[in-house]
Amino acid sequence: MKALDDLVGFYIKLGYTGSRLKKILEKDKNYQNLLKKRVKQISNAGISKHELKKYVLLTDKDVEILKICNMLEKKASNEDKYIIRLIKTQLAEDWRTPILKELKKLQKKYGM
Repeated sequence: MKALDDLVGFYIKLGYTGSRLKKILEKDKNYQNLLKKRVKQISNAGISKHELKKYVLLTDKDVEILKICNMLEKKASNEDKYIIRLIKTQLAEDWRTPILKELKKLQKKYGM
């Protein structure tokens, strides 16, 4: 759905990011119509309702990242699953909190 990505890109060029971007998109009727179509497409891609609520899936790239992560998690080693979970945090609205949590764990591990 290229039009959805184009619409998001338009608002990004206007300077909207993060929660401000999300709020402006929630008010855009064209975006909401395209989003309804996207939700149907996402459910066909195997993305759960829980993931739809947990992650900000504004673009096709976001959906592709989550889809690949979900596929990889099924076969990945524990070390790779750790990386996949970290990647998935980047799709959350508040991605900084899990990153900070992991950094603090590493800080503690190395006695800093």
